[in-house]
Amino acid sequence: MRKGNGVPPRRNCGTMSVHMALLEKFPRFRDRQFALEAHTALLRATAMRVATLRTVTVKTVVNVVYNTAAQNISTPQIRSQIAVLNRDYGAHNPDKLRVPAPWRGLVTDSKIRFRLVRVVRTHTVQTQFRDDDGVKATATGGVPPWKPDTHLNLWVCPLGGGLLGYAQFPGGPTATDGVVINVQAFGTKGTAKSPYNLGRTATHEIGHYFNLRHIWGDTPDCTGGDGVSDTPNAAGPNFGKPAFPTVTCNNGPNGDMFMNYMDYVDDSAMFMFTTQQVARMRAALSGERSSL
Repeated sequence: MRKGNGVPPRRNCGTMSVHMALLEKFPRFRDRQFALEAHTALLRATAMRVATLRTVTVKTVVNVVYNTAAQNISTPQIRSQIAVLNRDYGAHNPDKLRVPAPWRGLVTDSKIRFRLVRVVRTHTVQTQFRDDDGVKATATGGVPPWKPDTHLNLWVCPLGGGLLGYAQFPGGPTATDGVVINVQAFGTKGTAKSPYNLGRTATHEIGHYFNLRHIWGDTPDCTGGDGVSDTPNAAGPNFGKPAFPTVTCNNGPNGDMFMNYMDYVDDSAMFMFTTQQVARMRAALSGERSSL
């Protein structure tokens, strides 16, 4: 079932299914993930001060893989997405004022910025891609990443399976490193369709690229966790536009932090990263992502 404008009825991210497949296929990826978690724990133990971190600018490549002329999105649409990323990762987004009072003090600038340096346009005979990384290889109708060790690669394409996007966690194979976004959920104009037309799908997926997990820990109960101490435990994803408070997992009175970028709510309902999420991203940037 899809919305009337053809977009998925609710947010769905393919990152964890891709992650589990990579762990099975590449044992070294598992080792590097363990090492990154140890590095993250060490930085936390030494009380990394987020406020004193220097600003890092990530060189960004956008790979537009299109089947129809409409999917060959405009440069202004691409730039609208970069602008959203810089607002969201800089905590300059105006809608952060909607964060409930108990959590306003947690809204934090990541000191990560993004600079568009290259746009690659590739016509494909594929009418849609899935979460099998086909969009990242010429042989399967896509295009390989451009200098992924030193550049964040984004692929914008017709993405099927009800997915809005997926990302690769740090430490995975270079040949597939980066973030894939549905052409209907990229930027704020052109092909971007409501309720995913505020650029927040890329904000969410790039969070994964910098080692953030979903806030409910990807378990169907209260046993999971996202490895972050200042996001309340949640029973599962939230969708649409929830009302505050939404209480699960005995996390009252404030409930789930559903307005966090790492939940599954609509673009207009997510508007914050926390201090410890920023610490986790910066740990990745000083570890597995240091070549950026």
